[in-house]
Amino acid sequence: MLDPARGYDLIGDIHGCARSLERLLEQMGYHRQGGVWRHPQRMALFLGDIIDRGPRVREALHLVHDMVEAGQALCIMGNHEYNALGWYLEAPPGSGRQFVREHTPRHERLLQQTFQQFEQHPGDWHDFLGWFQQLPLFIDAGHFRLVHACWDSELIEPLRQRFADGRVDRDFVTASAVPGSFANRVFERLLRGTDMRLPLGLTLTSEEGYPRAHFRTKFWEEDPQTYGDVVFQPEALPDEAARLPLPDGEKNRLLQYGADEPMLFVGHYWRRGEPAPIRANLACLDYSAVMYGKLVAYRLDNETRIDPDKFVWVVVERPEAPQ
Repeated sequence: MLDPARGYDLIGDIHGCARSLERLLEQMGYHRQGGVWRHPQRMALFLGDIIDRGPRVREALHLVHDMVEAGQALCIMGNHEYNALGWYLEAPPGSGRQFVREHTPRHERLLQQTFQQFEQHPGDWHDFLGWFQQLPLFIDAGHFRLVHACWDSELIEPLRQRFADGRVDRDFVTASAVPGSFANRVFERLLRGTDMRLPLGLTLTSEEGYPRAHFRTKFWEEDPQTYGDVVFQPEALPDEAARLPLPDGEKNRLLQYGADEPMLFVGHYWRRGEPAPIRANLACLDYSAVMYGKLVAYRLDNETRIDPDKFVWVVVERPEAPQ
């Protein structure tokens, strides 16, 4: 899938910020030729979540899709592309659901911007749904790896036995509606990451106004002592929870991505501040672009440890208004 003679520009969650993506590509030396953004020596690798929330979803999809079709990019699936597929797929009998992605007001709200922008382009949307189905869930290039939210070898290795290139079929997406099934665990872990229930019956309110009893966790912390040591999301834990000692049972359930494993790049986590490695073999490239943060890339060559000087970004301007 990857050309060893090229360098790679790994790009985080776009969420419909097409103009910012164009500015980022231009900053990195890409030029639009024949309707496709190209670089003479490099290739773009997108970490998923091209759709939803932002004002130019359709433009962003055409840009990324056309680069992929022209051999100028690869793109993996994000949880928002999975959500779009699941919205239309009926769940199997016995799953307790009608659709893989239930038609709740919250789920509809997350997809609303995308639906609105394709109202006059139903054929386009049908084609993109077919393309989402072809997106791999991960890329393993040997000295580096890409996954939208979390690398879990205990799931990825058996997944490879069925789908060597990480591209799953429609039946696998449908099977993910069954709680606890292998397909369900794959999508939840790889595209949404790891989480933990808040202690003391506490809840959080997300940035979108929804209450949550769980919080997103790190999947690399080697010896956490408190709940605060493992949180990995924009919202801080309540002080009373963050200071609590982490029980051994919770600590033992944490996933470990070892410091000696290949470089891993993820999106998904809505980071803030100046882009930087989390550690020498791990970086998140999602810096809240659609919330007027940064659209971030990492310019990867032959290094085996992440170089803090190779992050590049554009600040998303207010507003990136629709046409």
